[in-house]
Amino acid sequence: MGNILGHLYRALTLGVFLLVVVILGLHAAELASQQWIQTLVRVLHVWVGILWIGLLYYFNFVQIPTMPKVPAELKPAVSKFIAPEALFWFRWAALGTVLAGLLLAHLNPYGVMGGLTFSNGGRTIGIGMWLGIIMAANVWFFIWPNQQKALGLVPAEDAAKAAAARTAMLFSRTNFVLSFPMLYCMIAQQNIG
Repeated sequence: MGNILGHLYRALTLGVFLLVVVILGLHAAELASQQWIQTLVRVLHVWVGILWIGLLYYFNFVQIPTMPKVPAELKPAVSKFIAPEALFWFRWAALGTVLAGLLLAHLNPYGVMGGLTFSNGGRTIGIGMWLGIIMAANVWFFIWPNQQKALGLVPAEDAAKAAAARTAMLFSRTNFVLSFPMLYCMIAQQNIG
């Protein structure tokens, strides 16, 4: 078992295998139904959303406040190894969350853009969707391009690196702040009619 759990992609494969076993065990007769497809897309949306927002919270609760305390000789380990890997998963999870959310909205009774209905649930999920789209745009168009400079993944002078690091941090904090109403809207829409 240590051979499987000791490696990320083997553990991920095992998790997906167990998911398939549970799905087949519980829902084998319903696999082609619209409701089951919605459920599967919702699970995907929630899973990549947890990955995305979990990394957002890691950056804002752990990495950003801790980096000033890290001795200079240890900072390259974070900036050359940990941060680029975390940012890889962060940006692709953001995109996956938005795409799964848009597909879910298309499959859902609220319609393609969720917020176009006048029910409280439609307005609530619509606001959450727009906040999520804004946050994903921040990841791809502001945080990632600036982090590439700050981490030295693209050439930049020291002053430009420092400015890029600050810009990336401010957009990350913007997403951190937006995550609170976004998460509320995503959860509350189920209970608001």
